[in-house]
Amino acid sequence: MDYTVKINGATRQVAAEPGTPLLWVIRDELRLTGTKFGCGVASCGACTVHLDGEPVRSCQTYIEDIEDAEITTIEAAADDPVGAAVQQAWGELDVVQCGYCQSGQIMSAIGLLRETPKPDSTQINDYMSGNVCRCATYQRIRAAVQRASEILEG
Repeated sequence: MDYTVKINGATRQVAAEPGTPLLWVIRDELRLTGTKFGCGVASCGACTVHLDGEPVRSCQTYIEDIEDAEITTIEAAADDPVGAAVQQAWGELDVVQCGYCQSGQIMSAIGLLRETPKPDSTQINDYMSGNVCRCATYQRIRAAVQRASEILEG
């Protein structure tokens, strides 16, 4: 079946079967490989993208359920001032270790800062708790979210 998707500011046509997770459309059909497969059951956060500005797990979001929604992946995250601040903070604080989970971590952090521009540690921990980092860089992630908040303050 053919679907029209709005992704990273562009409208694209894709062929996919109903029930196909958005993750596989993004990676396999659109060749945007920054979004990662982690668990397939929306428990790890590696596949987080934004759907109309809200973080969602693309492994459990189906192609037929995204009609008219705007999808943003890690590839376009820096096009937004919040996304640019988060990516700057990630680099400044050298958050990444293996890097596999980081696109999902960044997309979730952007969602948090849009909702709560000056989060405290508890708010960061609560919001980011659905994102798993096997390298346990949680302290650096928390510090980077706080630093991104500072960058956005000016």
